[in-house]
Amino acid sequence: MLATIEKQSNELLVTFQRHLKQSKMDVWEMLTNNERLALWFDELRVIKLGKGGYLHFDLGNGTFQRIDIIDFEEYEILEFTWDDNFVRFELLEEPNGCNLVLIERITEITEHTAKDIAGWHVCLNVIQSILDNELINARKEQWEYWYEKYTKALNSLNSYL
Repeated sequence: MLATIEKQSNELLVTFQRHLKQSKMDVWEMLTNNERLALWFDELRVIKLGKGGYLHFDLGNGTFQRIDIIDFEEYEILEFTWDDNFVRFELLEEPNGCNLVLIERITEITEHTAKDIAGWHVCLNVIQSILDNELINARKEQWEYWYEKYTKALNSLNSYL
């Protein structure tokens, strides 16, 4: 299922939801424990956890981009900068697990936007697979599939902006 994409003020809000069988604590570990984080987003590392803390994004050439944590509530909210955009994870307790919500606030649509959104979609699929102890299917093929879907969605949206 595609993320919800909506125009709000001068931004696009892209909202993903995953209803997971695991506890908020288990899902939180996937987002904040570097060993678990490496399983689904190998380039990202938590350096200092908490509001005012930061992560590093490995650019693959020996350098790192600093990603500032701008909102944080343990086991509930992790929000950080993502270039000129913002990524927010929210964990909401449910009777049989938790709802993982990822919201990306996009300040400008670029050629990279659909790639980014497709990437988050696949990352959430991988998190869910890991938590469910399922085999992780080919990420590249998944990404290509979702990239095409999000490119079409953004092109349709652009005609209304």
